[in-house]
Amino acid sequence: MTQGKNPLAGFFSGFFKIRDEPTIFGRVFMAALCLAGIAALWWYVTRGETAADRIVSPYALGSPAEVFGSFPSLWFDRALTRNLAVSLWRVLQGFGLAVLVGVPIGILCGAFKRVDAFFAPISIFGRNVPVVALVPLALLWFGTGEAPKIGFLFIACVAFVLFDASRAVGDVASDYLDTAYTLGASRWQTLLKVVIPLAMPDIFNSIRLLFGLAFGYIIVAEALDMDSGIGVLIMQSQRRGPREHVYLILLFITVVAFVLDRVLYFVQRRLFPYRYGRG
Repeated sequence: MTQGKNPLAGFFSGFFKIRDEPTIFGRVFMAALCLAGIAALWWYVTRGETAADRIVSPYALGSPAEVFGSFPSLWFDRALTRNLAVSLWRVLQGFGLAVLVGVPIGILCGAFKRVDAFFAPISIFGRNVPVVALVPLALLWFGTGEAPKIGFLFIACVAFVLFDASRAVGDVASDYLDTAYTLGASRWQTLLKVVIPLAMPDIFNSIRLLFGLAFGYIIVAEALDMDSGIGVLIMQSQRRGPREHVYLILLFITVVAFVLDRVLYFVQRRLFPYRYGRG
């Protein structure tokens, strides 16, 4: 059998080639291998009927059967989907506001260096301050209720959105600007019809990746006022139990975040066929 007809032969022959890109089969195989390893290690350290028989105490980590067996109570008794919907709506509001503010300012920063210098202190502060340090700031500025959660997500994300939009505009090659000016385009026509369309695929790609960051911040945001949301479910499970729900919720968040990322990536490819092709 030739190497071209056997995916395993190509996969193993290029295993240690630097930057050798595996096939989809190779990627799925390696991911499945990783998950199988984690599952085997999980089963091994939690096997045994009593706490004394186990390597890891059931207080810290339940067995796979115990964790997945608690899923019905998480889904039905603790309203997992309703709390997830609440958290997603908060992320959409806070992150959406960061996009509405950060992208236009970032485009101006990327196009006009004096504007970039003006916003540089805010951008540097927002990207370097520890996110947990923003919690008291959100409480001071937005009070109680929903506002501090949304405000926290906005403060935590807007500097990253601004910086990435600025960098995407700044990375547009000068050749495109020179060509536009040579053809008689004005400064604003060059910005609106050349620079921004060329930068938009990178800006959207950054927004897609930063949405995952905002989704992770929701756990911190919901610690401000523990009323509802998946962050609240995690903290209540950690404090009052059942602790198996902590692992289930983290797994559920990962799956939801992955699905959302793939949906946004699909939209990204459809919005910018001149960058990604029509396949």
